[in-house]
Amino acid sequence: MIAVLSGGVGGAKLVLGMSEVLAPQELAVIANTGDDFVHLGLRISPDLDTLMYTLSNEVNPETGWGRKNESWQFMAALEALGGETWFRLGDRDLATHVERTRRLGAGETLSAITADLCRRFGIGLPILPMTDEQVRTIIHTDQGKLDFQTYFVRRQTRPVVTGFDYSGAPTARTTAQVTEVLADPQLEAIVLAPSNPYLSIDPVLAIPAIRRAIQASPAPVLAVSPIVGGRALKGPTAKIMLELGDQPSAAGVARHYQELLDGFILDTVDENLAAEIQAMDMAVATTQTIMQSIGDKTRLARFTIEFAASMRKR
Repeated sequence: MIAVLSGGVGGAKLVLGMSEVLAPQELAVIANTGDDFVHLGLRISPDLDTLMYTLSNEVNPETGWGRKNESWQFMAALEALGGETWFRLGDRDLATHVERTRRLGAGETLSAITADLCRRFGIGLPILPMTDEQVRTIIHTDQGKLDFQTYFVRRQTRPVVTGFDYSGAPTARTTAQVTEVLADPQLEAIVLAPSNPYLSIDPVLAIPAIRRAIQASPAPVLAVSPIVGGRALKGPTAKIMLELGDQPSAAGVARHYQELLDGFILDTVDENLAAEIQAMDMAVATTQTIMQSIGDKTRLARFTIEFAASMRKR
């Protein structure tokens, strides 16, 4: 069993690669829900949906999020009525949000709904929300405190970031399924996917039970860098690091996770940073980490699994 902590697009790519290498019972994904919000009366779970669409081959290949073969009649009709259109929901994607909202309103948990949606999408491995309770990522900026989607989508990550709150996380309970995965005696590695550390992974780690379980696990904990050559593979990671006064590099990411990590994977472009990261008392491996084709994803997944195995042998 390998457990992957993941956000949306970047994490989903690695998870897809791992799903090509491992059997469904050998892989579990613990997904960020700090991005979740209510829009137009609907409960939106962007990272859960990106993971589901990616693993079911339903994702829009051009964006890495949303559904392929999408249409936009709902948004066009909403715009004609003067409605809010800054967060765009495609017609096919809309069905997921309507059904999730209906079932939450009927008293089902997010975990149970996600498990059923995965089954209907033909996904065999578990995608586990980090909690069934409400946790919301709040970004402190030079324009005040902003909820995640306002910062990320409406403001296009333009505001200068000064800090973060993960509202609800300190008191949130994780789910029985997540607890079981992290306590599994067969667990061979815990992988922090190449997702944004602040926006996608830290909300998961902000739940005390999850952080404690990771710290207590005998399985090696490793991260795949989301920064290559000082630039983020996706999203505003490097921009945020600069604004917070952190080093926008793979070494900066390793330092951010330092107290949790046993190992770190960085791109061959950043091989010169290996010694700096090793000085943080973690094993380092270098490979090509940019995932464009399914071959790239599978190769990096296999490399990550083999690196984890090498740490267990030491």
